[in-house]
Amino acid sequence: MKREIITTSDGSTTIHLPEWNEQYHSKHGAIQEAKHVFIKSGLKLFSNTNLTILEIGFGTGLNCFITFLEAPKLNLNIQYKGIEAYPVFMEEIRKLNYVTELNANNYQNEFDLMHYCEWNKVVNISNTFHLKKEQLFFDQINLNEELDLIYFDAFGARVQPELWTETIFNSMFKALKNNGILVTYSAKGSVRRAMQTVGFVVERLPGPPGKREMLRATKPS
Repeated sequence: MKREIITTSDGSTTIHLPEWNEQYHSKHGAIQEAKHVFIKSGLKLFSNTNLTILEIGFGTGLNCFITFLEAPKLNLNIQYKGIEAYPVFMEEIRKLNYVTELNANNYQNEFDLMHYCEWNKVVNISNTFHLKKEQLFFDQINLNEELDLIYFDAFGARVQPELWTETIFNSMFKALKNNGILVTYSAKGSVRRAMQTVGFVVERLPGPPGKREMLRATKPS
C-alpha cells in the first residue's frame, strides 16, 4: 500500500495512506490531536504515581514521545506498552518532524531510541520511562487488570471496523484496573455503544481541531 509523508494543519507531519484516504494522525494537526485526546483527556488525570499505559497503534511514536515529555511535569513513573501489527519503516520515521515541532531537540536521542530499540523487550528510555513495543494484532492482546490508561489510536472504523468491536473493547475492559481509563479520538455512536455494552462508563468530550467530539471510557470499580 502506498504511503506518503504529509504536513498537517499545525505544521507537524504524519503518514497518509492514499488508498484508504486515511492518516496516522489528524490532518487538522497531528500534534494538536495527540495533546488534546491522549494527554489532556487521559494522561493529565494522573499525577505523582506509577502508571501503566497501553497504546493501541504505536505507529509513528508521536503519542509515546509526547507522553515521555509530559510525564516529568506530572511526576509520573511510566511503564508504556506500544502495540503495533505493522511497524513504521525507519526511513519514514526520519522524515517526521515531531522533535523539532515540539521544541524537544534535547530529546532527539530518546525519540530515536523509541524506534530503534528492540521489540518485545523492556527498554529504559529514561529512569522514569520504560517502553515495551510488541508486534501483535490487537485481537491477540491478553492482559488482565494490568493497565491504568489506554490510548486507543487504531485506524478509523471506516477503514478497519474490526478494530472497533465489542470483542476488542471487552479485551480492553479486561486489561484495565478498576477505575482505569480509555481515551480515543473516535466519537462514533457504534463505538460508544460497543464500549457501553462491555461495561464501560462513557463520556463524550469536546474533540480536537477538526472533530466535534471524542470519547473517554472508564472501567467502574
